[in-house]
Amino acid sequence: MSNLDVDDFIQQNRALAAEVETYRGYWESDKHWEPRREFILRNIKDFPPEQLDHLLSLSMVWANKVFLGCRYSSELLEKVVEMAEGIEVEDAPVFKTRDEIYINKFTTHQKKSLIKV
Repeated sequence: MSNLDVDDFIQQNRALAAEVETYRGYWESDKHWEPRREFILRNIKDFPPEQLDHLLSLSMVWANKVFLGCRYSSELLEKVVEMAEGIEVEDAPVFKTRDEIYINKFTTHQKKSLIKV
């Protein structure tokens, strides 16, 4: 669902769109809310009303992973990544683990050593 598709969906489903807007946290910027809203809209039909909290939790897991770099179990991440397939996030931060930083530093240092030889 592209931005245009989301806008079309919202126009055609105003009641659902209004309901989804109530799930926005007061702390969420437009940059964070719009992709999370798309995540919810893409998946809301797959969750019965009594499981809505579960969908909202999954949307927060996905948003926390994308925007804050939070880490979760691989099983949970696989699920939310699959649910978010096709959602485009502009200017998403890039996070590296301590191990990735160390490996990059080590290989950079190694390359410099090789050049000096």
